[in-house]
Amino acid sequence: MAGSSGSISAKEGNPFEAMSARFEVAARKLGLDPGLYEILKTPDRELAVSIPVEMDDGSYRVFQGYRVQHNMASGPCKGGIRFSPEVTLDEVRALAAWMTWKCAIANVPFGGGKGGVICDPSQLSRREIERITRRYVAMIIDIIGPERDVPAPDMNTNENVMAWIMDTYSMHARHAVPAIVTGKPIGLGGSLGRTEATGRGLDVVTREAMAYLDIPLRGARVVVQGFGNVGSIAARLLYEDGANIVAVSDVHGGIVNPAGLNVHELLKFARANRTVRGFPGSSEITNEELLEVQTDILLPAATENQITSRNADRISTRIIVEGANGPTTAAADALLEEKGIFVVPDILANAGGVTVSYFEWVQNRYGYYWEEAEVNDRLENTMVKAFRDVATVAEKFDVSMRLGAYMLGIDRVAYTTLTRGIYA
Repeated sequence: MAGSSGSISAKEGNPFEAMSARFEVAARKLGLDPGLYEILKTPDRELAVSIPVEMDDGSYRVFQGYRVQHNMASGPCKGGIRFSPEVTLDEVRALAAWMTWKCAIANVPFGGGKGGVICDPSQLSRREIERITRRYVAMIIDIIGPERDVPAPDMNTNENVMAWIMDTYSMHARHAVPAIVTGKPIGLGGSLGRTEATGRGLDVVTREAMAYLDIPLRGARVVVQGFGNVGSIAARLLYEDGANIVAVSDVHGGIVNPAGLNVHELLKFARANRTVRGFPGSSEITNEELLEVQTDILLPAATENQITSRNADRISTRIIVEGANGPTTAAADALLEEKGIFVVPDILANAGGVTVSYFEWVQNRYGYYWEEAEVNDRLENTMVKAFRDVATVAEKFDVSMRLGAYMLGIDRVAYTTLTRGIYA
């Protein structure tokens, strides 16, 4: 996804710096003990691995991979694995920490973890991706497991990659271990409703935010940056709720129609053409221009660092619901707050994915599987409660929803850590 970060500083663009800056403010407001502050901020474990792979042409390449386990106080670590040439250790650290707070906010008994491999899947064959996946799993196998660390899909990984992870781990264990990973194909123990979970969660918290602000959702204008799995599902559900989707974008660029886009037709068009560009009745715009379209709801569901100190003053929306992880830099937070924009932060807004991942893990361990309606009902209940819990904290301390979310997540993990005590 084309970014809007412009020439922001390396510090502003560093996701771990952004997480740390918000953590520090939230920790101060909570009056967190300095020693506990250090414990909660510091990852429990970081593993960097080399991944030698034989390529299709017979040559050998070595890829770099990471797995960061940020916090295990509440349960096994949980977090996706991304394949991207932009993967860095600081990015994986930040994503793992965000997962810790996200799980705590949703009251899911997991800690935060994250993994990544530096590679470009668009330049690799399916067999090469499988070899990278299996060797990566073999290199981290000593620190993952159903009761240790449970991976999931993330950027450029999918249910096929999760199937390879499950199979590789199971071959070493000498028996099938479906609970080692979530986001699997249904036939391997995946959960109904998992594919739509993050987008459905965004729909739920958007409805909650509109009701909280006493703004009707029906007829509200919506802009969606990132028409992938998360953004397209959120757009469809909001469209079916009666919202007016006026602009969307993908990696190739964006489209806009002030009168509204027919999302059902757009989904068919995007599947057939692998882009939203050229959709009949729309005008083309850049991803940068899309963020500045006047709207009621802006849903950035692409990647990190899209709303920054360079463009925050040009954002014209009433509500931002963050579908991606880290789409807004810490430096942009104050600018958005000055403009009176209500932000539903990523660690709350996109928690639907990890919530249904938890449901999948529970079903795997039970050996009993739920109907999709039950999964969706449980997801909605979890997301509604999480939104209201965050709003309560934000009101109590007179802070933004983002700080309220951080404070709620940090406070819950701090309680668990102190109650367990520090083993020595």
